[in-house]
Amino acid sequence: MEAEDLELTNRRPTLLSRLVRRIILWLYRWKGWKLDGHLPDIPKYVIAGAPHSSNWDFVFFIGATAEEGIRPNFMGKHTLFKWPMGNFMLDMGGISIDRRKRANAVEQVAEEYARRDKLALVIAAEGTRSSKGEWRSGFYHIAEAAGVPIVPAWVCNERNILGFGPPIMPTGDYAADLGKIAAFMRSKLPDYGRFKVLEAQAQTLRDAGND
Repeated sequence: MEAEDLELTNRRPTLLSRLVRRIILWLYRWKGWKLDGHLPDIPKYVIAGAPHSSNWDFVFFIGATAEEGIRPNFMGKHTLFKWPMGNFMLDMGGISIDRRKRANAVEQVAEEYARRDKLALVIAAEGTRSSKGEWRSGFYHIAEAAGVPIVPAWVCNERNILGFGPPIMPTGDYAADLGKIAAFMRSKLPDYGRFKVLEAQAQTLRDAGND
């Protein structure tokens, strides 16, 4: 059975997924995480989160979105959705991305947005933990292709705070929109080095576009 078919079946979530969610929520509350800002009351959007500095980031995003009453989604390689892990991955919010298909990852996710009534996709905008602070543009292209807004999300591990910003609709001007996101991130953590790098990246892109 394909991942899409598994998702559409009316079935009880797997025991493993229920246990994992409970453990994640327990860890989130035990660590005393707090929220700054709220997710928008709209059915579809991309959550662009940063910094991606720890393997725990996704755990705390799951906890924070649960506090907001949202079950977020994430992208995963199609091989992770095969038996025996297929149902578990779908129950945890996974969206299967098949690199063998003619449609690229952006197109496949845009199709998921069109197919579903609700979708809140979490993307680590920096791509990898080794990033110095620059963001990859995949999150933007997905939001643009799907016609949905971007919700910037920031994490402060030192203070155990995770915050959400106001939704930003892509205008097609990546440099300008990235500048808006960078300004929001800097307003929350003004002295954080990786957000200074993000702001510089946006400025460099704007300067290049004005040449």
